[in-house]
Amino acid sequence: MHLVGIKELKNKLTHYLRLTKKGDQIVVTERGAPIAILHSLDHIEVSAGLEERLASLAKGGNLRLPIKKGKLPNYEAVSATGKLTSKIIIEERR
Repeated sequence: MHLVGIKELKNKLTHYLRLTKKGDQIVVTERGAPIAILHSLDHIEVSAGLEERLASLAKGGNLRLPIKKGKLPNYEAVSATGKLTSKIIIEERR
């Protein structure tokens, strides 16, 4: 684990990102007080937020992140009647 101030992190960002790729954790401090932790997306916590989980899946090649920047919009679930989509797809494959 490495401790780094904001100014040093800004000046040597590429170096610290390489360290995180190798598996190291970087504790970012502001005036000596820790404010954030940078770590690889290979091992995320169970309590990780939605954005972190999505970024981890994208790193593994399981999905692509949205092109637009910003927070993900809220969505409403859609309900439909009839056959389940998964059953229709399985039937069409036969």
